[in-house]
Amino acid sequence: MAIITVPEKSVAVNPLKQSQALGASLAFLGLKGMIPLFHGSQGCTAFAKVVLVRHFREAIPLATTAMTEVTTILGGEENVEQALLTLVEKAKPEIIGLCTTGLTETRGDDIERFLKDIRDRHRELDHIPVIFAPTPDFKGALQDGFATAVESIVKEIPQAGGIRSEQVTILAGSAFTPGDLQEIKEIVTAFGLEPIFVPDLGASLDGHLEDNYTPVTGSGTSVKQLRQVGCSAFTIALGESMRGAAKILDERFNIPYEVFGELTGLEAVDEFLQALSILSSNPVPEKYRRQRRQLQDAMLDTHFYFGAKRVSLALEPDLLWGTVRFLQSMGTQIHAAVTTTRSPLLEKLPIKSVTIGDLEDFEELAVGSDLLIGNSNVAAIAKRLSIPLYRLGLPIYDRLGNGLFTKVGYRGTMELLFGIGNLFLEAEEERVKHFFGDV
Repeated sequence: MAIITVPEKSVAVNPLKQSQALGASLAFLGLKGMIPLFHGSQGCTAFAKVVLVRHFREAIPLATTAMTEVTTILGGEENVEQALLTLVEKAKPEIIGLCTTGLTETRGDDIERFLKDIRDRHRELDHIPVIFAPTPDFKGALQDGFATAVESIVKEIPQAGGIRSEQVTILAGSAFTPGDLQEIKEIVTAFGLEPIFVPDLGASLDGHLEDNYTPVTGSGTSVKQLRQVGCSAFTIALGESMRGAAKILDERFNIPYEVFGELTGLEAVDEFLQALSILSSNPVPEKYRRQRRQLQDAMLDTHFYFGAKRVSLALEPDLLWGTVRFLQSMGTQIHAAVTTTRSPLLEKLPIKSVTIGDLEDFEELAVGSDLLIGNSNVAAIAKRLSIPLYRLGLPIYDRLGNGLFTKVGYRGTMELLFGIGNLFLEAEEERVKHFFGDV
């Protein structure tokens, strides 16, 4: 059981966390024909767009209600109305995701009333679902905003229907990359199941070229698929933050669910495949049995470099949980753990303590580590402390291929294993050179 520490300081120095609005927009980008709309100033949207573009190196569709000083005082309903009408006319989206920001949340705009009144005045909006996610960026973090958006989607869109025994809904949390979701989709379909991902970043942000330019997302979970979610026989929630959305589907449609906190590591993947086998009544395909043997061999090859190493992590709660569990399975020691927001997982972490703080806290706690794990904002800390850094999370702007990076399943676990293991190997070689010189 971990002790949760929250530093008592009135300012965040070198912030670790990203805003809720950024998290919600990321979730919305996993829907086809979507354009996220930020209700706030242009700067709020521009900042989120820059972070996502630098991380994925893709064109990111985001829109703003462009609040000014005057409209902030007088009220933002007219801005929301004009933004929706402009988007429908020019971008022709199939669905719109509306996120609030700190500016409009502080003012207290009643967005649900705004939307009701706007729809009453404009019947041309009847065919466009508008998903509202309240995401104040003065509290919470990216993971919270992502979860809020997914919960809003499953509240608003799904319709009841006859149960389809082979169909499963997969609620994918913010800890999973587009590459992760592609791997998960391949695994689930190998058991004869038909997954509907909510959201499906593996289709929309995997780094592919569309045939034609589109001002909205060209791929992802369609509105038609969302309306079929109520027909699923089972819900698989990936990440503790998705438990709330899974409960909503259970309450609305009586769909049973199971939460998988992590899909990295031998034991975690074994449990996931076993669950899929039971759910589908099909045996585990032979290719995964072979991949499991490959992972076992990789663990034997690398465990010498992981054993007793001290690792410090600065990650969102869901990602922190899965990474800590994986590292401990390889014999490493968790030297320090810093995260962004509260989660039921934090107290369950099998470490002494976890800090909800910023990168200043992380730099102080990480002294004496053999490896740091965090996003690209940790790179400067790694340089100052002369400690290797393994980049994980968001944003990562000084490495390529972030959209296709995979850390789940047997293959993804091997990719993570070799990536971290090579850093330990390089550090070991540097220490040998330091003591004995070049041979």
